Amino acid sequence: MSEVHQNQAFANTAKPQDARSIDVAVIGGGIVGKAVALGLAQLGLQTLEIAPGLDQAISTPTGSEWGQRIYAFSPGTITLLKRLQVWDAVDHARLQVVKDMRIYGDRGEPTDQLHLSAFEAGVSELAWIGESDLIEHTLDTAARFQNKLERLSSSIKAISVDPNGVHLELENGKPIIAKLVIAADGANSFIRSSIGIEIEEESYEQTAVVVNWQCAQSHLQTAYQWFLPGGDIIAMLPLPNQQVSMVWSTSNAHAEHLLKLSQSEWTKQFGEIADGAILQQLGGLTLHSQPASFPLRKMRSERFIGPASDPKVVLLGDAAHVIHPLAGQGLNLGLRDVAALLNVLGKRESFRSINDLTLLRRYERERQGDTSALLWVTDKLKKLFSGASNVERFARNFGLGLVNKSHFLKQRLIQQALGDNNLE
Repeated sequence: MSEVHQNQAFANTAKPQDARSIDVAVIGGGIVGKAVALGLAQLGLQTLEIAPGLDQAISTPTGSEWGQRIYAFSPGTITLLKRLQVWDAVDHARLQVVKDMRIYGDRGEPTDQLHLSAFEAGVSELAWIGESDLIEHTLDTAARFQNKLERLSSSIKAISVDPNGVHLELENGKPIIAKLVIAADGANSFIRSSIGIEIEEESYEQTAVVVNWQCAQSHLQTAYQWFLPGGDIIAMLPLPNQQVSMVWSTSNAHAEHLLKLSQSEWTKQFGEIADGAILQQLGGLTLHSQPASFPLRKMRSERFIGPASDPKVVLLGDAAHVIHPLAGQGLNLGLRDVAALLNVLGKRESFRSINDLTLLRRYERERQGDTSALLWVTDKLKKLFSGASNVERFARNFGLGLVNKSHFLKQRLIQQALGDNNLE
């Protein structure tokens, strides 16, 4: 039984005398949590963001090396950051525009590839690549100038919901009563589990190895991805100063092996995989960061609002869904949650409270459809390219070439990747 049901002494009484009342409590200190907290405060809502370590400032990234947490930011995400009035404050010298994407099959045939071009699509760029710390630092700076937003470095001990609102008991600080709680506390969300929302989860039995490289040749503002025999996927994301960030999705055992490789051993690896295509495309690669890794899984919450009896909690980001990184859309999907919630609350009717069930269901319906579609596509692609049969191999490589010949299909793929935050 979750704490939302157990904590009856807290839930069934009037407001504790020492409790503080606010409009919204945002639980989570990552990009999604910081973005939604800033956006809610800009809507005029008294907002409190709660997460461990929020009192520790994230420094402005500097120097020639880029951080290990690298993300692709879709144009839809850029629209949201502009709406939050932070995009122009980001140090654009540490961002890399992506003009092209090239995806290669695992047979080595010249026709087994897909090329997506910003020029062909009639857009200025397909994405931007940047560091997590760069965006978080900018959001932190903006938060300091928002008088409706307060931050508290703490963990949540217990949560309960009653008609008066959501009661939060903190590890340090006074109890909180919020009209609405936003759970942006990650894939292992304490808030989600505490209010009884179940998840559908599947481990891919894979690990992503992440490392940055200095390239001997220009990456040409291009993001590359190679599907390899056996199910491995290697993505090379362009960075400024002729660098790339590699994401290699592979078996857990092979990931452990990769994390221990020396420079010369890495060079040998790149010479052997994809018939040396990576070195042909980017030239010699020099290690420019320490390799890191994270496990890969698929996860989706059964509900995006809860608890079922009286919803006053909204799930965003990894607390609601986790997808395979092959499409590079994990963070963008979470920020689409943010955009949708801000849109729903910002356009609410004057007679509705921010925790009105009609509003929360509007958010849930919109986000469940988008999330389910992207989860399904990435999961099927991952499994298709992991299949070992000749039929599967022919189908996936033929499919890449077929889509590459269709202007209409490529346009649809690009439109989906660009994202639409509908925040105007």
